[in-house]
Amino acid sequence: MTEVRRTPRLRKPNEGGVIDAVRSGSLADEIGLRPGDHVTAIDGKTLRDAVDFQFYAAEDVIELEVVRDGEPTIYEIDKHPDEDLGIDFQDAAFDGVRICNNACFFCFLKGNPKGMRKTLYVKDDDYRLSFFHGNFVTMTNLTEADWARLEEQRLSPINVSVHATDPELRRYMLGNKTAPDVCEQLRRLGALGIRANTQVVLCPGVNDGAALDRTIEDLAALYPTVQTISIVPVGATATAEERIERGEHALEVEGCTPAHAAAIARQVAPYQQRFRKQHGKTLVYIADEYYLISGQAPPAAAHYDGFAQFENGIGMARSLIDDWKRLQREHRGASLPVRSDIKRISLCAATLIAPTLARMAPELAALTGIEVTVHALSNTFFGPRVNVSGLLVAQDIEAELRGRDLGDLAVLPRYALDYTGSRFLDDGTPGQLQQALGVPLAFASTLREVLQILREPLESPVTGASVAGKTNGKSWVDYSAVEGGAPVAAR
Repeated sequence: MTEVRRTPRLRKPNEGGVIDAVRSGSLADEIGLRPGDHVTAIDGKTLRDAVDFQFYAAEDVIELEVVRDGEPTIYEIDKHPDEDLGIDFQDAAFDGVRICNNACFFCFLKGNPKGMRKTLYVKDDDYRLSFFHGNFVTMTNLTEADWARLEEQRLSPINVSVHATDPELRRYMLGNKTAPDVCEQLRRLGALGIRANTQVVLCPGVNDGAALDRTIEDLAALYPTVQTISIVPVGATATAEERIERGEHALEVEGCTPAHAAAIARQVAPYQQRFRKQHGKTLVYIADEYYLISGQAPPAAAHYDGFAQFENGIGMARSLIDDWKRLQREHRGASLPVRSDIKRISLCAATLIAPTLARMAPELAALTGIEVTVHALSNTFFGPRVNVSGLLVAQDIEAELRGRDLGDLAVLPRYALDYTGSRFLDDGTPGQLQQALGVPLAFASTLREVLQILREPLESPVTGASVAGKTNGKSWVDYSAVEGGAPVAAR
């Protein structure tokens, strides 16, 4: 039941959140909300962000205030407390993103090349975005009002960038002399019933060795508040390297060499074994780079305890390998039919994962009967030490692949595209890249998805390029449904 009434109450023009999309058949759709409307309040409470919206909407009767073209309307809605209204907002933080107050010498954003879109230079450090999108935050800018809100709304889990638990070392790394003791902050979260996933960006010669031992011990002592501890290598862009070489931190951001990667794996392994005995989970995980660079196979899937830090590069390689093995078992070596006009394809990925794909390519060829070539793509835009597929840009891909025989189809990593699948980090688009390379392009994150693509028509200008609304899908096309033999756009 929904009651609608006009209200003379006026709010500031920029208050509330702007609707980006209304899901079909939802409550918001039923009452006639549409993109561009401002959702300003629930039960008279002004909404600061999507967290407020979610928290205050969790009632069986709510008064939803919406402003359209300057005219406010209140909708009284009866619903189940857990029922979603079906609204997606343009931005999660309606009142602006909280900016980082640190000056980390290893900050990736400070090394970003010039000429990128402005949003890629924003040093956000907003605990609300941590809750919503999984961003890692340092918690150095929390006010008592923020803590009161955390207590009220119990935003859990929060992803926390720790780097070091020694307060002075952490302050040095953050470039922030007033940074609070992160262990005390984590204890405070625990007292509120809030869990945390933690991250250590490892800088050789700074927070490794004995400092890393202390960090692991301190964080593990806070379990179960601390649910996971991830250790990831520092990533320095080319411009950052130039800047650092002129200053005092040149040796502190050395590349992750095979010897260093193997040493980190050896140092962490005893902790992993101990924590599995104590807690039934690995608790501390190292990034895929440490295994791949040192030539080690990544641990079994059980080691990752549900892949809680998958988006942080923890377990992606194992997930890719295991998904392929499952698919092979499902078909027991039988040949799989693919489109008759596809004889040769190229799998294109960054240098870190390319060797793994090269080992899998003959198996894909045997299963499909097509020729499979793997192309390892270097990163010139960010620098050669940036070796992950998610940071590949269109101009580098074009430079690496132009003039090569890519066969009938080139498959690129889905992680290189933004949330909507519409552009790379350098603002290049898939359509522009396809035109430059002169070969159909597709985007996927697993070989299973590659097989799905190979069995569908390649009729669109860019394979699967028809995307309606926002999608976080791994490939451009939702193959769960097919209409008339053509791909259905992901929704």
